Amino acid sequence: MNFILFDQNSLKENLLPLTYFRPIPAIRCGILTLQEKWESFLNSPTSILSETYLQEKFPVSYQTDNVYINSAVFPSRELVRAIDTLLPGEILSKGNFPIAIRSGKLNWEAVQNFAGKKKLYDGNLQTLTHLTDIFRLNGQQIKQDFERLTYGKESRKLPETAIIIGDYPVFLEEGAQIESAIFYTGDGPVYIGKNVKILAGSLIRGPFAALEGSVVKMGAKIYGGTTLGPNTKAGGEIKDTVFFGNANKGHDGYLGDSVIGEWCNLGADTNNSNLKNNYSNVKLWHYPTGDFADTGLQFCGLIMGDHSKSGIATMFNTGTVVGVNSNVFGGDYQPKFFPSFKWGGQNYVDYRLDKAQQVAEAVMKRRQKDFDSIEQNLFKAVYNLIKEKEAGF
Repeated sequence: MNFILFDQNSLKENLLPLTYFRPIPAIRCGILTLQEKWESFLNSPTSILSETYLQEKFPVSYQTDNVYINSAVFPSRELVRAIDTLLPGEILSKGNFPIAIRSGKLNWEAVQNFAGKKKLYDGNLQTLTHLTDIFRLNGQQIKQDFERLTYGKESRKLPETAIIIGDYPVFLEEGAQIESAIFYTGDGPVYIGKNVKILAGSLIRGPFAALEGSVVKMGAKIYGGTTLGPNTKAGGEIKDTVFFGNANKGHDGYLGDSVIGEWCNLGADTNNSNLKNNYSNVKLWHYPTGDFADTGLQFCGLIMGDHSKSGIATMFNTGTVVGVNSNVFGGDYQPKFFPSFKWGGQNYVDYRLDKAQQVAEAVMKRRQKDFDSIEQNLFKAVYNLIKEKEAGF
C-alpha cells in the first residue's frame, strides 16, 4: 500500500496562519512533525495531499493502491492495525470524523467528499484540531517521540559540567555540545539533537527537545513542554512553546504557551502574556469565523505565522495571533490579532510582496538556504490567498 497524508479542509482552516506555508503533516508537535510520526509508525515513506498551491513544495505520490490518512490524526499502534484492515473502497471513521481511506487515485477535493463503505473505529483517537493543541500536547508528544527515537540507541556521554536532577534521561545525538547546564528531568526527558549547542549557565527542564543545529543561549531558562525546531536560537525565559524551526529568540524576554512559525525573529526583550489578570479563559482569533473564540484555556500566549518578526521590547497580550510576513513593533501592547503582510503596531500599513521577498531571501541566505523558485512561487500564492481570506480583517 502507498500511504498519503491528506489535509482535511476544515481543519487546515482552523490551523491558520500556521498552515498558510505548510500542510498539516508538516506541523511539529513534540520532537517530530506529524508526517515523521506517521512514517515511524508505518515504517514506510509517505507523501502529502493538500491544496494545489502547496503541491510544488509538498508533492503527492500516487500508486494503484493508496491509503489516504487524515493528517491531523496522531498515529498509534492500535490505529495502524485498524488501517491495515481496510479494503479498497472503505473509509475508516470515528463517528463522522474521517480517519483513513483506501482507494485508487483521488485528488484533494475527491478525498474531502469520499463516500465509500464506512468502517467504524472504536479505539482512542487524538487529533490536532486547534492552534492551542500544538503547545498543549507538546510535552506529552515529546515523551512519546523520545521513546521511539532513542529506543535501542546509546546517548553520547554528557560532559562533567552538566548536572542532571531527576529520573528521566538526557539523550545527546552526535555533535551535540554542552558547555554547562542544569537539567531537571523529574517530569520528562531531554532530547539534544545533532550539532546542538547548549551554552554556559543554561537551566533546562524536561520534557524538552532541541533539534539539529539549534542553540540555547547563555543563561537561558527553559521550562518543560518546549521544542526548538531545527536551527533555532533560544534565550531568555521560555515555557510550553513550540518553535517550528529556523527562528530566533536570542535575547531576554518571556515567551510562554506559544507557537512560533519558521523564519521568525523576536527582538530583544519581546514579552508575551499567557494569563489574563482576571484568570478567565483566553479567546484566540479564529480564521474561519473572522472573530475571537474561547479556547477553554487559562494559559495561552502568542501564535506567530512564518516569516513574521517583532521589534525590541514588543509586548504581546494574552492570546495574540500574528499572521505571516508581518513586522510588529511599537511601545504599547499590540493588537490581539495582527493580520498577514502588515507593518507597524496599533496602526499598521501593508507590507509589499517584493519587500517581504527581499527580506526572506536575506534571512534564508544567513542559514545557507536558497530562496529558490519553489519558495518564490509559494510566497506569491500565499500572498494572493491572503488578499482574499484577510481582506475584511
